[in-house]
Amino acid sequence: MSGLLSGKTAIILGLANRWSIAYAIAQAYQREGARLILTYQNERQQKTVEELGAGVGAERVVACDVSKDEEIAALAAALQADGVKLDVVVHSIAFANPEDLARPFVETSRAGFALAHDVSAYSLVAVSRALAPLMTEGGSILTLSYLGAVRVVENYNVMGVAKAALEASVRYLAANLGASNVRVNAISAGPIKTAAARGIKDFSKVLGGVAALAPMKRNTDPAEVADTAVFLASPLGRGVTGNVIYVDGGFQIMGLSAGS
Repeated sequence: MSGLLSGKTAIILGLANRWSIAYAIAQAYQREGARLILTYQNERQQKTVEELGAGVGAERVVACDVSKDEEIAALAAALQADGVKLDVVVHSIAFANPEDLARPFVETSRAGFALAHDVSAYSLVAVSRALAPLMTEGGSILTLSYLGAVRVVENYNVMGVAKAALEASVRYLAANLGASNVRVNAISAGPIKTAAARGIKDFSKVLGGVAALAPMKRNTDPAEVADTAVFLASPLGRGVTGNVIYVDGGFQIMGLSAGS
């Protein structure tokens, strides 16, 4: 262990299972010496997150449904009351109705559009507003995006538009919070076999296509995303804010290949 995050406290919102990118980040943060706080959305997820938290040595596991302002406020108040000083906030949260993901974007429902943006993008704004005051010595806020934010990815539909809003939010939050030495960035990971990804139609074809075209000729390892999250949370990333860092084996640089 190199201890890049020794003495730092990180809260990870959105860790739902051991296959998630958030769990890989939690493992990397534990390796680097961070104190961990995890959140879960509801009672159905509580036991799973508590068990995962025990595995990464989390100091506490607390409830927070980011679609409810009162729960975000309660989380911030509880941490403040306990004298917690945060250094890192990881936002790993996104959701869209399955029916809105399954249909062409032009057929997205009004309610589905609003829900996807509320949970996937606005929640970063709400969480940043509530938790940045606890980052009294500055720190790092990071979120997770995907190439579908800037390019059309078949079957990603409304989630791609929500991720575009998320990436724009990163830039505006970075501008707002920079004077407090709070940095805000996004990691745009290549496609990874997570539970959430299984909700995207023909996801296996996406994996195959990316592995064939990416310069590194393979898919992304969650540990690679986690190590980038360590960089952004550590003093090594102290001059980086308002950015989207791609961890996708270089896929985002490619155009059409010969024969496409």
